[in-house]
Amino acid sequence: VQLQASGGGDVQPGDSLRLSCVASGRTDNTDIAWFRQAPGKEREFVAVISWRGSKYYRSSLKDRFIISRDNAKNTVYLQMNSLKPEDTAVYYCAVDSSDSPTFRTTPRDYDSWGQGTLVTVSS
Repeated sequence: VQLQASGGGDVQPGDSLRLSCVASGRTDNTDIAWFRQAPGKEREFVAVISWRGSKYYRSSLKDRFIISRDNAKNTVYLQMNSLKPEDTAVYYCAVDSSDSPTFRTTPRDYDSWGQGTLVTVSS
């Protein structure tokens, strides 16, 4: 599976942004997640969605971010609302094709990654 992330950009605090992750190849029974990596920091889990639409979020983001999935378009979205400067990061999507019964939040558990899209939140 190959992934293409897009939708990043420069926004102001309080703005919203929607990221897209388009997958090529079969994504049946896969979980697709968003991670982010801020300058000088480790990559961190943001949210994940299963093939059937179950979701899990980083607890600090669940009130502002919404993950969704359109299997017909092989696309996963991340709607980000009320953006803050600390949301500035490169956002990556990734696929977990292990068919794990539980959601995984560690980058090493994901086997395919998109190239990342930069989100900058600044006034």
